[in-house]
Amino acid sequence: MIHIADANRYKNATGPDLYALCEQASAVRDAQWGKQVTYSPKVFLPLTNMCRDTCGYCTFVQNPDSPTANYMTPEQVLAVAKQGEAAGCTEALFSLGEKPEQRHLKAREWLEHLGYASTLDYLQSQCDQVLEHTQLLPHINAGALTKSELASLKPYAASMGMMLENSSINLMKSGQAHYGCPDKTPKRRTATLEAAGELGIAFTTGLLIGIGESWEDRVESLVLIRDIHQTYGHIQEVIIQNFRAKPGTAMAGCAEPDLDEMKRTLAIARLILPPEISLQAPPNLEQEYGAYLSAGINDWGGISPVTRDFINPERAWPQIQSLDAACRGRGYQLSERLTIYPEFQSTEQHFLVPALQQRVHGLNQTNLLSRGLVA
Repeated sequence: MIHIADANRYKNATGPDLYALCEQASAVRDAQWGKQVTYSPKVFLPLTNMCRDTCGYCTFVQNPDSPTANYMTPEQVLAVAKQGEAAGCTEALFSLGEKPEQRHLKAREWLEHLGYASTLDYLQSQCDQVLEHTQLLPHINAGALTKSELASLKPYAASMGMMLENSSINLMKSGQAHYGCPDKTPKRRTATLEAAGELGIAFTTGLLIGIGESWEDRVESLVLIRDIHQTYGHIQEVIIQNFRAKPGTAMAGCAEPDLDEMKRTLAIARLILPPEISLQAPPNLEQEYGAYLSAGINDWGGISPVTRDFINPERAWPQIQSLDAACRGRGYQLSERLTIYPEFQSTEQHFLVPALQQRVHGLNQTNLLSRGLVA
């Protein structure tokens, strides 16, 4: 793994220097992951689009005064989940705003109408419903959570996630991306990552780049993720996501990272992180996403055949055939995976409760049967 001082020297790498950096990262990826690049067939369940945070780049969150601010009903959750299952999905991605009832009366009224005291109680019940009525595996993105909150959700999710985004406290200042966002403090995000490790939860995290951080901030954030993983061994994947400016947000006029910036950051991430951590970048946020393969990624994240990307609704998922062609054109094979990676599925590691362990085994067997690899 690369040292911090060496990583910082690549801040402005371009041309031959960037090419050499990407070559290093690709060699590490190939040695660990071979020529297979994966994705998770998922269905996206935006449980609520209300939130107590007001990030400067976000269009997912809706003001309670908006007619589009809502919670999905149990009937809607199950209908979309079954639609995803019928389309071949294996992951039910629950994504939601952070504790909206602590700030907004409308959220409290919605929860009261549904019969729940908190958003997390409702989330747990909907994960349970999906487990009971489908064969999908829930993956929970509920933001910063306490250890007790994570523990209450673990029996209902095969994996969980929360983007660190960045460890720089400067982003909390007035005029910056995370100003006025109590759940985006580096201390709170770091505590969530550590608590997930203590509980043995297979976890996804990552960086959002281009939101006002420096190159050194990115390096420090990746080192933080690396150090937490080396303590607990639970970080299964890291996402490097590029900021996209959206009309109507505080950051609508901010510059977006270009392709070289993404490749530079991906390559450094691959060299800083332990090689067993999966590295992914969302393909729907970059037209030339195939170029990411040259920078060391081994995964495309979740791709849905039935639901849009509610976080970036203006960016459609690429067709699987196009993703496959991009991989084959660079000498890689595209394949499906479950939301929890194989290395985290063994009974000895206790990342999965028994009921989820059985479901994962069943889905793996079904996958092998479909490929004609078992009789």
